[in-house]
Amino acid sequence: MSNYVLVIDTNKQPCNPIHPGTARKLLNDGKAAVFRRYPFTIILKTISTKPIKPIQIKLDPGSKTSGIALIQSNKVIFGAELTHRGATIKASLESRKSLRRARRSRHTRYRQARFLNRTRCQQWLAPSLQHRVETTITWVNRLIKFVPVTCISQELVRFDLQQLENPEISGIEYQQGELLGYEVREYLLNKWDRRCSYCDVENVALQVEHIHALSRGGTNRISNLCLACDRCNKKKGTQDIEKFLAKKPDVLKRILSQTKRPLKDASAVNSTRWALFNRLKETGLPISTGSGGLTKFNRTRLGLPKTHWLDAACVGKVETLEILTNKPLLIKATGHGTRKMCGTNKFGFPIRHRERKKFHFGLQTGDIVKALVITGKYIGNYVGRIAVRAKGSFSVTHKLGKFDTSHKFCKTIHKNDGYEYSI
Repeated sequence: MSNYVLVIDTNKQPCNPIHPGTARKLLNDGKAAVFRRYPFTIILKTISTKPIKPIQIKLDPGSKTSGIALIQSNKVIFGAELTHRGATIKASLESRKSLRRARRSRHTRYRQARFLNRTRCQQWLAPSLQHRVETTITWVNRLIKFVPVTCISQELVRFDLQQLENPEISGIEYQQGELLGYEVREYLLNKWDRRCSYCDVENVALQVEHIHALSRGGTNRISNLCLACDRCNKKKGTQDIEKFLAKKPDVLKRILSQTKRPLKDASAVNSTRWALFNRLKETGLPISTGSGGLTKFNRTRLGLPKTHWLDAACVGKVETLEILTNKPLLIKATGHGTRKMCGTNKFGFPIRHRERKKFHFGLQTGDIVKALVITGKYIGNYVGRIAVRAKGSFSVTHKLGKFDTSHKFCKTIHKNDGYEYSI
C-alpha cells in the first residue's frame, strides 16, 4: 500500500494519480517515463483525455514536523511528513551571534559599525519560524504542479489558546460542546507531558484537575488546570495546593511555574498560522480551516493511529475516510549547504579552504545517484548521496555505509533540492 503515483501528460499538465501497479505497467509498456523520483512522478507520452477528479490538499502544520495528505473522493491516496530544520537555523544564528560578539569584544571589527539598519517589516517572523512557512509553501506548490488540486485545507491552529484561557468568549455553546473535552485534554496532555503533575506517574488514566479548587474561588481557566492520576486527585480533594504540597516545595514550585509557561510548540505554530494562511491564499485556490481539537475528534472517531500525515487527512470536516496507503513519503529539510568561503573552527577562525566551484563533472554534493561499480573493492549496484571532489573521486553514502568511487560510475536519479527522502 504505497502512495499513489503522480502523473503528468506530455504537455506537463497534471492528471489523476494512479495506483503503483498501473504506473509500473505504463512504464514497462513504454507509454510513460519517470519524470521525478521524489515525489515519484511519471510523464505520459501522449495527451491525456480522461476527466479530472478533484483532489484536496490537507495540511497539519507542526512545530517540528508537518503532515501532508492528498484526498480524492474521501480516499487518502498520498501522505507525506515534512520535518523542518527550525532548530538548526536557530542554533546557527546563535553561533553567529556569539562569534560576532567575541570579535567586537576583541576590537577586531571587519567592517564599519552599523546601528541604524535594524528595521523590520510589520509581518516579520524569526528565521526559524519563517522557514516553516517557506518549506510548507514549497511543497504545496510542488504538488500543485503534478496534481489537479481544487482546494486546500489547513489546520489553522493546533490549540485556540485565547478560547481555552477564557472560555466565556464564545458562550455556553462552546463550553458544553462535544469538542471541549478534546481541545482542553489535548492541550493539557501536551503541556504536562502526559503524566501526573503531582507524582509524575505515566501510562495511567489521567484526570483534569483544578489546581485551585472551584469551592475555594478557583476558575475553569486553562491556567488553573493540570493533570492528575485518580489517587492524587482524590487525595488532594479541595485542599489548597500549598497545603497539599507543603512537604514537597520543589514540586509546588515546578507546578506553579509551569502553569504560567506557554506551550512552546503550540506557540510556534500559532505564530506562523496566519503567515501560512495568507501565503496559501496566493495560490488562488479556496482555503478551508479547522482546529486541532476537531482534527483529534475526527481521528478518534475514525479509529486512526496518531501520525502527522493521518492528522492532516483528518483536518476540517470529515465524514468518512478510506486509507489507500500506509507508506508515507518522509521528507527532511537539510538546506542547500553554506556560502562560507572557508571552513572555521569552533572559535570562528579559518582553518581550511572551501572550493568555490560547486559542480564537478555535472554533479554536485547532495545529488542522489545510482553507482554501478564494476571494478575494485566495492563491486555492486548502490543508490545513495554523493559528495563531489574536483579530482573526480566521489564519496557515496548509502544505507549500508560509505565508500569512494569514480564519477564515471555515477548516474543521477534525483538532483539535490535541499531535502532528504525516505519511505
